[in-house]
This record gives sequence, structure tokens and C-alpha cells, in this order.
Amino acid sequence: MVWKFVKERGSWISFYISLQLLFVFISYVDSAIPLKSILYIVFLSTIAFMIFLIARYQKETKFYKSIEEWDTDLDLTSISDANSPFEKIIEDRIIKQTKQLKREVSQNFTFLEREKDELLSWIHEVKTPLTAMHLIIDRIEDELLKKQLRREWLRIHFLLDQQLHQKRILFIKNDLYIEKVDLKPLIFNEIKTLQPWCIQKGIGFNIDLKVEEVLSDGKWLAYIIRQLLTNAVKYSESADIIIKTYQKEDQTRLEVIDFGRGIDPKDLPRIFDKGFTSTAKHQDNKATGIGLYLAKNAAKPLLIQITVQSTPGKGTTFSLTFPAKNEFHHISGM
Repeated sequence: MVWKFVKERGSWISFYISLQLLFVFISYVDSAIPLKSILYIVFLSTIAFMIFLIARYQKETKFYKSIEEWDTDLDLTSISDANSPFEKIIEDRIIKQTKQLKREVSQNFTFLEREKDELLSWIHEVKTPLTAMHLIIDRIEDELLKKQLRREWLRIHFLLDQQLHQKRILFIKNDLYIEKVDLKPLIFNEIKTLQPWCIQKGIGFNIDLKVEEVLSDGKWLAYIIRQLLTNAVKYSESADIIIKTYQKEDQTRLEVIDFGRGIDPKDLPRIFDKGFTSTAKHQDNKATGIGLYLAKNAAKPLLIQITVQSTPGKGTTFSLTFPAKNEFHHISGM
């Protein structure tokens, strides 16, 4: 800020220095004017000028320092009061623009809330005919047609479910309810939903639950597991998927192990990024790159750590590490 102040007042400083040099030059040229006296006057005036600059620096930079340190978060309380007329012009403009931005933010938030409510309402309305469609499909006698329709029904169901949770995840902390969750019925329910797809691909499940209860939010935990199982089924063919739980260092760990195509090592750091699909199968238009991103974001407020290990051509292991019981006081929804 000191250097900026010097640059800003450079013309003043240059004028002062030029003036002092002019006095010295005149005294040097005109022998009638004593040089020593002029040098003494220049010395004293320079000291006075330096004190003046320091005082002005303290006064003039206070307002601009506060603007420089301002977080631009529409909170003006951290900005110092303007003193000079020019500072007041800047302050007035900032206040007007901030008020305008606050109005726009409020309008946009209201609009987004309305859009979200309308979309959630639409999704819930669509679920009714979707449930009826599932019952109609079950009555079809042609097994081949039934399998194909179930597969397409499942895709629609997952897309709606993804949209529903994508909108809800912004307010997940308001929706948490931590309780003891029985993993066995939760996992079996998710497998049942995937059953038509699994039968079509010849995929089975090997389940070994050494720990059957965890402290978590049942609804959001089911969604996380659903995403991991969906990924495992999607990238597997004619192989079993292993689901197991065990205790490790006072924490429960759940693993979903598949023996599918695996993940390229260069893709591993990016698989939880929004919109990322794959560099190995970049032409796969069916992948949305949203599922794992939402799962990771849903796991954060639940204090669940999601890790992944994978070997191309051999398979992938997704691990959920649940927090210890004494960690749950950090969760605002508890």
C-alpha cells in the first residue's frame, strides 16, 4: 500500500523535489542568496514534507485498505467510513451496487427455490405413473419383453432419483436424522431394485456383513450405497459383486467390490468430480458424471469417508468408512 500511495502522490512529490532543486539552483547561481541558508531551509522543509506525507498516508489509505481487504461478500461493515469527497463518491457507488446485488441475489434465490419446488413436485407426480407402469410390466407374459421394459423402467427410475437428490443435496444438513441404521434390509432393498438389470447381465451378490448396524442417516446412506452398487453393476459382466462390512480401529467399514473393467489410474483422482465420466470410455454417452459426485457430497455431512482402489481389467473396490460414535456431535442435523 505504501508503494501505491507513493505512485498516487507521485506528481506532488515530483513537484516538491523540483521546487527545492529550483531554490538550490537559484541560490547557487545568485551569489546574493546564501547557499547554506537555502540548504538549511530545504532540509527543514523536507522533514516537514515527510511528516506531512506520513500523516496523509495514515489518513488517506485507511479507507482504501479496508476496500482492499474486503471479502466482497456484500457485507459493508468491514469497510471504513469515507472522509474525503472522492472517497465518499466511491463509498456511495459501492453501497448502491451492493444493494442492487443483494436485490438480484434475493430474486435469484426466490426463483431457484420456486424452480426447485416445482421440479421436486414434478418428480413426485411422475413417480405415481412410474409405479403403475412397474405393476403393468409385471403382468406381461412375454419374458423377453418384460426384461427389456424392466431395464428401461429402471433407467427412468434412476434418472428421476438422481434429479431428486441433486436438488435436495443443497439442503442436506437440514434433512439429516442420525439413528441406528440396519444395513441388511437397506442393502437387500437396493439389490432388489437392481434385480432386473443384474439378471440381464448375469450378476450375483456375495454379502458378508460382520457389522450390521451403523449410526447414520438411513435415507442418504441408502442413496450413497445405491450409487456404488449401480456403478458396480454397470461396469461388470457375469460376475459376483461382493458387499462386506467389518470393524477396523473402532470404525465400521463397508466395501463394495466388483470384478469389472476397473478404472484407469489417471482417472482415479477425478472420478468424484462433477461431470467427469472417463478418459478410457469417453464416447460413453450414457454416463452422466453426476452419481459419484453426489455420493461424495452426501457423504461429507455424514462424516463418511469414500475411498476407491482399482486395477484396470480386474475390478474396483469402493470403501465407506463410518465415523466413530463420538464424532457425531459435529453433525448439525443430529
